[in-house]
Parts: sequence; structure tokens; C-alpha cells
Amino acid sequence: MKKPISAAVQRVDSHAKTSGETRYLADYYFPDMLYARCLRSTRSRARIVAVRVPTLPGGYYYIDHRDIPAGGENSVAMITRDWRAFAADLTSFYGETIGMVVGPDRSEILRILDAIEVDYEDLEPAVNIDEALALKGGPIHGSDNLFTEIRLTKGDPQTAFARAARIVEGSFETAAQEHVYLEPQALAGVMEDGKLTILASTQCPFYIRHAVATALGWSDEDVRVRQTVTGGGFGGKEHYPDVLAVPLAVATLKIGKPIQLVLSREEDMEVTSKRHPSRITLRTALDAEGSILGMDLDTIIDAGAYESSSRVVLQRALFTGIGVYDIPNVRAHGRAVATNTVPADAFRGFGAPQGLFAIEMHMSQIARELGVDEDEFRRRYFVKRNSATITNGHVPEDVKLNELLDRVKQLSDYDRRKREYTRGGGRGIALSFVQHGSGFTGSGERDIIKARVRLRRTADGRIEACASNVEIGQGVDTTFRKIVADVLEIPYTQVELLNTNTDLTPDSGPTCASRSVGVVGYLLQQAARQLKERGGEPGPIEVEQAYRQPAGINWDAERLQGDAYPSYGWGANCIEVEVDPVTLEARVTGIWAAFDIGRAIDELVVKGQIDGGIIQGLGYAQIEKLESRNGRFQQVTMADYVIPTSLDYPAIESCLVDNPYPYGPSGAKGAGEVVFDGAAPAFALAVQHALDLPLNRIPVTPEYILEVKQHARNPVHA
Repeated sequence: MKKPISAAVQRVDSHAKTSGETRYLADYYFPDMLYARCLRSTRSRARIVAVRVPTLPGGYYYIDHRDIPAGGENSVAMITRDWRAFAADLTSFYGETIGMVVGPDRSEILRILDAIEVDYEDLEPAVNIDEALALKGGPIHGSDNLFTEIRLTKGDPQTAFARAARIVEGSFETAAQEHVYLEPQALAGVMEDGKLTILASTQCPFYIRHAVATALGWSDEDVRVRQTVTGGGFGGKEHYPDVLAVPLAVATLKIGKPIQLVLSREEDMEVTSKRHPSRITLRTALDAEGSILGMDLDTIIDAGAYESSSRVVLQRALFTGIGVYDIPNVRAHGRAVATNTVPADAFRGFGAPQGLFAIEMHMSQIARELGVDEDEFRRRYFVKRNSATITNGHVPEDVKLNELLDRVKQLSDYDRRKREYTRGGGRGIALSFVQHGSGFTGSGERDIIKARVRLRRTADGRIEACASNVEIGQGVDTTFRKIVADVLEIPYTQVELLNTNTDLTPDSGPTCASRSVGVVGYLLQQAARQLKERGGEPGPIEVEQAYRQPAGINWDAERLQGDAYPSYGWGANCIEVEVDPVTLEARVTGIWAAFDIGRAIDELVVKGQIDGGIIQGLGYAQIEKLESRNGRFQQVTMADYVIPTSLDYPAIESCLVDNPYPYGPSGAKGAGEVVFDGAAPAFALAVQHALDLPLNRIPVTPEYILEVKQHARNPVHA
């Protein structure tokens, strides 16, 4: 009897990784291989007056912007091209690449870097949102320090606020977060068969290919990228490998020898992109009965010195700005602000965690001010199928939020615990509700990504699946095989996956945005159906499948209006805490969750995503403190940037609610990010319940709790 596709199987990469057989990029060695380290800026904002490089020993090289080939450009092509490959006359953040030292001995490279002298003319930096908006030191970008500004309107918010009997306002802040992938950033450049080849620990091989080719003035096809086994990404290996790959490619071309570039953990933590800090202010208009008439959102994210993906991160922060709630009238204003800090970029959730934290805390705030039950107040506004979204589209699917709520209550015995825990009594329990759109925003999958996959039956009967979405620990090497095998009715181990070489695979798009299974997996399923129909043909067979927009999805990319996403993941999270009255440490004593991710392709893989996502989200909410002083991160080692371990939290109890999506493989939707989104607000609300004090930012550290308690005792002087 055929097993359901959700049944767990052994991951294809499990033995090699657990036995230590897997080779990561740092394990690679090529004949005559050299090593590279970057010369980095030690100023947050300055003119570079001179770079004095000492006479180098034989076999050592210094590479900078002057080595970019004629016809190339000193930029890293991402969504925009404002990020410079090498800082030439100006540096805009601490740690920006000025040059690169290459040679055979890593100790000597460090000695040379110490001997290089850089003369700066210091400029006044703007290192946070307020300083940037005040144009401290003059504009960093344009005339107003805004990389992008977005305005959205749903319904008639002006009339709603004019009719309001009461307005509730709250401002909520989230901090930067470090990815802490297991393997630091790592790349190698080599000439293979006369072709420039970049080996990389990366989520997006085709992104690297495009960035390198653009900088060199070549066509994309002139560059080959091979993904090596990648020890985690979480968004941190979406664009940042591009930043390293361009200088590395320039050096490889100039020197003509293989070069390996592996960041140390400290360097990685100090100079790579982080989650966008945010400040979101919400104002809600209520009628005399306490019903919501309308809402006003002002969302600001700190983008850092270059735009990178901040435009799209801001979009998703706004699109999740009213969460899972059907608010009739909404006015939303969003800004991505340029600061003299390391450019922020993709991180699991991609703007949604910031927006969802703010709306969940604000809905709780409204309920508390009205003196009504927080959970029932929020339930009253749950969206349903065809509810209007903040972009004036519609929710295209059945919404099972009530079932998710009921399931998580059953798992946690929530109602009993809530009755027993007196507000302010030191113990607390709380819920959060989240949604996360699967795939790229609006028509991005159709008009920008244009994903393609290829399936092949070889002359000797082997099945080869070709797609560019890569394994970064999330299980895609296994789930892609399962999807194809399920259609062809063969063991999944008989499917060979080719997804690590840009010369051998079509571009199915990046490994991000909760799209690998939901979007690309569906293309593989459709291709497998084509192959199965032609199974009786003799000889080798090859089929391709291109992305097609699901029916009924309409989007205006210029106005950001319409259906932002064709499907959504949904979640309900429950966190229980106990706050020590002396140390003010909040100990998590219970974690429960229920999710609708369509249908799981492999329940054990999804369980891993749930457990990892929630724990990573709790780290974001509670202990991952990342401070910046004058634009320089202060926590740059694993000794002072603390992340959760398996000993810090209790076992997670979770369940899935089946809700198959017609355009997902076997009904699957995205699962990688929705499992992260709800932990932070649930934790903050539980601590709020335990203390009976309002909280408005994360991480909720003991120091922050002390600050809130002092403010409550003496609000004038706090």
C-alpha cells in the first residue's frame, strides 16, 4: 500500500552530515590554492583619503576597485546596484570592504592587513532611525535618507478616525538579530575548464552568478556557480555571498589561481547583514462600543547603508501590518531609512516578524484598555475567505484560524492555566496569531523570478530532477525527491536531484520566501506528471515546467494593489512563562503551536521547521541582544551574543491542521517562515501577563523589565 506523502522518511543527507563525511567549503583544497581576507573600513562614515599598502612579499597580492576589468562596474547587483564592491573614495559603514589581501599563508595575510594604513577624513555618521530622519551629518541617500516610501489605503480611514469615540495608540520596537548559521560565510574562486567558477555556501547560486557577471561586464552565462553543502542560511546567505563573491571574482581573474575566502566567526558577526530593526506606531479608532473602525500604521525599518532588499522587506512588513485581522479602514505609511550601519538584509520572516509583533501587541493593548478578554477580542476580527487585505486584494482560501486556536488551546490546557495565573502574579500565558504569504509578492514569481524546472529520464532509466533551490538544512533535497517519486510511484531514493550547478540546472529562483516546496515543488510535481504521461516512449525523455500564475490572482506592481500572495501559512502560538521576582529572568515553561501549512510533504521535516523556528523566534524575543555603538556591533562572538540551546526551553508540542492548497504539491504551502513569526509576540504577551505591565519592544531582557518596572513606579523620571 502506498504511504501518504506526509509520512516521514530518512533524509538523504542525514548520514553524511551526522557521520562527519560531509565536506563544507573550508574542507576544499585545490592545487596552488591561495587564501583571502578583506581589508575593512574602521569608520562608520568617512572619506577615504589614502590607502598605503606596504611592499608585499612574493606571491601576495592586494586587490581593490582598480582591478575591476574594463567594462565592469564597482557594484554588487542585487535588487539595486547601490552597494559598492569596494569602498573607493567613501565608506558608509563600519566593516565595508576596501580591498582584499590574497596569498598562500593566512598568518602572513593577517600581518599584511595590520600593516596597511588607511587615512580617513571623518564625517558625522547617522547610526539609527532618528539620526537618519534628522539628516545628521547630511543625507546618506538622496535628499531625505529614504530608500523607499510606501503608502497604502484600505477603505476610508479618514472618515473612520473622524467618527472615533476613542483612539488607542502604541509604538513598538524590534531590534537587529544575527543569523548565527552553523557555517560562516565561505566561498572559493577557481578557473574550471577555462571558466570562472565560484563555489559558495549560499542560498541563491543564480544571484551570485548575476552579481559577478554584472560587476565584470560579462553575460551571466560566462560565470559558473556551484553551491557547496551549506551549513544554514536563514536569509543570511541570500545576498551577502554576492558581496563577497564580486571581490573574490576580481581577485581570481587577476591572479589566475584558486582562492578560498572563509570568514572567521567574529568577522562574520561583525560585518554581515542582520535583521532590520524596526519601529512601528499604530493608532486605532474605536466607536463608543469599543469596536474597531479603522487603523493607522507608521512603519519604519533601519535599512543600513545600502538598500539591498529593504524595499521588499518593507513591503512585507506593511502587508502583515494588520496581521490576521479584518480591519475595515486602514492607512499605512512605510519608510526604509538609510543609516551608517551594516546594511540589513533578508532574515527568516523578511519583515513579517516586525509587523506581526507590533499588531499582536497593539491588539492586546486595545483589549486591555477596553477591559475585555484579549483572546476573544482578537478572535472577533479574524479574517475569513475573501476578506479584503491591506492591499485591497482578497484572502483566496479557507482560513482555519478558529480551528488553530481551538487546537492550541487543547494542547496547552490554555483556559485552565489562564484562569489560574493572576495578572502580575509572576506566571503568565499568552497566544499569538500569524499569517505568512507564500512566495514572492504579487506578480513577482511570474514577472521577475520566472521559475523553470527540468525533469529527465536518462537512457539507462534514471530520473533526474533539475532545479536551483538548494539544501540549506531545511530538507529540500529530500522533499523534492519525494514530490517527484510520489507522482512516478517509485522510491524517493531513485530520484537524483541536480540543484547545485548553474550550468546544469534551470533557474527556478532563490531559496527563500517560503517558496521552495510551495512554488518550485509544484512545478516539479507538474513536470513529473508530464514525464509519467510520456513514460511509454522509448529512450531518454526530458520535460520542462515553467511557472504560471494561479487563476484569480491579480496584482498591480506599481501601486502595490491586489492579491499580494496566492496562499498563506497560518499559525497559533502559545507560550507560558515564569518571571523570577529577583533576577527578573523570564523562564519559558511551556510551548505549544498549531499551523496550517496546507499539507506536509514530510511531517518530520516540518516538525524540525516548527521546533527550530519557534526556538529561533524565542531567541529573538528574549536573549539575542545585539547592540550598536557608533555604527559598530558590540556583540561579535558567541560568548557575548547568546542564542538558545536545547536546554533553555521545554519540549514543543505542536500539530498541523490540514488545508490543502490546489496549486501546491499534494496541497503543500510554505512552512519555513510562518513557524518563526509568532514566538516573539506570544512570549512578550506572556511576560506582560506575568508582570501586569505593558511591554513594547524586544528582546525582553531582565534589564528591560527593570526599566519598565521603574517607569511604572515613577513615570515622570523614567
